[in-house]
Amino acid sequence: MRLNLSSQVVLNKVPEEFYKPKTAVDRSEITRQEKILTDIYAKIEEGAQAIADTVETEIKQRQREGRFCVIGLGTGNSLTPVYEELIRRHKEQGLSFSNVVIFNAYEYFPLAKGAQHSALVQLRERFLNHVDIDPQNIFSPDGSIPQDSVQQYCQLYEQRIKTFGGIDLMLLGIGRIGNIAINEPGSGINSSTRLMLIDAISREESSLSFGTNEPVPPCAVTMGVATILSARKIFLTAWGEEKAEIIQKTVEGAISDTIPASFLQTHNDVHVVIDLAAAGRLTRIVHPWLVTSLKWTDKLVRSALVWLCQETGKPILKLTNKDYNENGLSELLALYGSAYNANIKIFNDLQHTITGWPGGKPDSDDTYRPERSTPFPKRVIVFSPHPDDDVISMGGTIQRLVSQGHEVHVAYETSGNIAVGDEEVTRFMHFINGFNQLFGEAKDEVINKKYKEIKNFLAAKKDGDMDTRDILTIKGLIRRGEARTACTFNHIPLERVHFLDLPFYESGKIEKLPMGEPDVLIVKKLLAEVKPHQIYVAGDLADPHGTHRKCTDAVLAAIDEEKKAKAKWLDDCRIWMYRGAWAEWEIENIEMCVPMSPEELRAKRNSILKHQSQMESAPFLGNDERLFWQRAEDRNRGTAKLYDDLGLACYEAMEAFVEYKPL
Repeated sequence: MRLNLSSQVVLNKVPEEFYKPKTAVDRSEITRQEKILTDIYAKIEEGAQAIADTVETEIKQRQREGRFCVIGLGTGNSLTPVYEELIRRHKEQGLSFSNVVIFNAYEYFPLAKGAQHSALVQLRERFLNHVDIDPQNIFSPDGSIPQDSVQQYCQLYEQRIKTFGGIDLMLLGIGRIGNIAINEPGSGINSSTRLMLIDAISREESSLSFGTNEPVPPCAVTMGVATILSARKIFLTAWGEEKAEIIQKTVEGAISDTIPASFLQTHNDVHVVIDLAAAGRLTRIVHPWLVTSLKWTDKLVRSALVWLCQETGKPILKLTNKDYNENGLSELLALYGSAYNANIKIFNDLQHTITGWPGGKPDSDDTYRPERSTPFPKRVIVFSPHPDDDVISMGGTIQRLVSQGHEVHVAYETSGNIAVGDEEVTRFMHFINGFNQLFGEAKDEVINKKYKEIKNFLAAKKDGDMDTRDILTIKGLIRRGEARTACTFNHIPLERVHFLDLPFYESGKIEKLPMGEPDVLIVKKLLAEVKPHQIYVAGDLADPHGTHRKCTDAVLAAIDEEKKAKAKWLDDCRIWMYRGAWAEWEIENIEMCVPMSPEELRAKRNSILKHQSQMESAPFLGNDERLFWQRAEDRNRGTAKLYDDLGLACYEAMEAFVEYKPL
């Protein structure tokens, strides 16, 4: 069972020569914009193996020399695949870490003695406890020392690193704001180990790394930029499209203290190791025509012309031969004969992505339409990771599908219970209590006992305390009720509303359980029952908590299993990926775009507003302070403006989709 198919969703179908050049000459050509040696891998596992190869080589070299191998380590999620590979080599291949000395890159401050949610505890759980490192060779900043002793302690930590001859190998992740370790924006290149206030975005990332609701301490004792740069070899890792923008700025941008990771450009032995998703903003991936000659595909031509329109501020049909020549696209003139020929080709391609019939228009020529006209009506399943992603991301399209007569099912994959605030539970408990007093048996001992039990727990609850299973159940019920209300508003019969409650989500913590076969089988059962002609699945893989990715992996794995079983329904099914909560599809990748009128956009907003628990006090908004309905409207209007700027039809708003073709 293939459980990570989302990692192979590479929209541009990037040719291998762009990320895996065959010769040094090819590499120097395509990486001319990159100021740090950057290795891109098709899969996270391949990148982790490449780093592990170097770590193993360094360890064995020091063993032969009879010396310690001194390694500095971060604790971010980006390094977890590397740690897993090193653990595998220790257990299966006998790789010994007996001569390894570890220096932890940072520790949270202040911490109580024996705190369980510390950077060192994470590092032990993810790596150190699973290999044969001598505990005496593990060094970490101490987050429990008195504040007036911190400065002296930091000096001693620096001295201890020097005592071991300095750091041989530094393994780091990168934060969304460009921090390495806890060197936040503003950190200087000469900074040493010190106490640092943690930025709000970094605190959010750290809370995800904790995997619990435990509040992150406000500060950290961190290795400084100079400390990191003193290492003889440095690896910086990042996976996933949420890191693509900061990787581009780090690798191709100017050196600046606003992006501390950019100081790595000054080091003579740094390797950035990333997957294709994290490389998505690098010039050789997104604008390869600027660095090398190409074998032009329709997708690349569309991407190049959209970029050219943005560079020149012109719509497609106004681009001239001069525009092509002055912006490095003369190859396209040779290929198409003139700017006009290329312009009209891409204009028509983009025009054909627009449709008011997302389920296909019956009794019509569908040659140039994104969806086929038959069968009609279609059976449709919209998979929603949380109980509001469906309306946030494609609420207008759902309304179209329903109004045009299709059999629309909505499958809510998780309960979404941890995203409900305690005040919502209190409000519903007051209602239940009042209802029972007015209309029920006021002396019902079971209900009264449960009410008091929950009320007392919430009154005594502290930040970071996990909810009881009863409270999580109530929070799940609240979200179910909101989802049903939104579906009723969109005229979807409740018998077509499915709550899958995938088991991986039910950890009660921010960090979820691994997605596995039980989750896939639940999705597979629904697919086999409905036998859909259309599937809509979340393509928002930049979701910071990872739930969207796991949900999408469950759906893609279930489809894969049905494909292996040669299920007949798959022969007549198309799979569309939507976005909207965290990002939007780039226009060059869009394959279906559904327009909305002002009235339809207002109806979409109203369906989102049915999810009242996710309004003013919704948690997990990330570094975007807008509420989800605001994000959705801004993105939908933004997509419409892009089409308008390119000289196509002008709409109030548009929802965009990309087709997924089973591997």
